[in-house]
Amino acid sequence: MTNTINAVVESYIASWNEGDAARRRELVAAAFTHDARYVDPLMSGEGTDEITAMIGAAQAQFPGHRFELSFGPDAHNDVVRFAWQLVGADGPVAGGTDFATVADDGRLRNVTGFLETAGA
Repeated sequence: MTNTINAVVESYIASWNEGDAARRRELVAAAFTHDARYVDPLMSGEGTDEITAMIGAAQAQFPGHRFELSFGPDAHNDVVRFAWQLVGADGPVAGGTDFATVADDGRLRNVTGFLETAGA
C-alpha cells in the first residue's frame, strides 16, 4: 500500500501545482475518486470537477506559489495523513496537515485539511 499511497499523494500535490487546466483535471482524476469530497476551513468541493475548479481558484489567489510536501505520507488501514507548505519567493506563507480516507482502488475518497500556519 505504501507505494500506492506515495503515488497518490504525489499526484495530489502535483494537482495543486499544475497550471494547465486539462493536465490538472487528469492529476485530480488520478488522485481522487470521481465522488471524492475535499474540505478545509476555507474551501470545499465534491467530485473531481468541483475539486479541480477549487484548486484553480486557489492557484489564482496565490500566483507564483507552490505546494510542497513537508511530512509523510503516513498511512495505516484506509487512512493517510501528510503535511504541506505553500511556498512563495520569500518562503512559506501557509501550511497544514491533510487527513484522507483511501478507496479500495488506492485513490483518495475524502480529504479533510487543517491549516496550521498562515502569513503573508
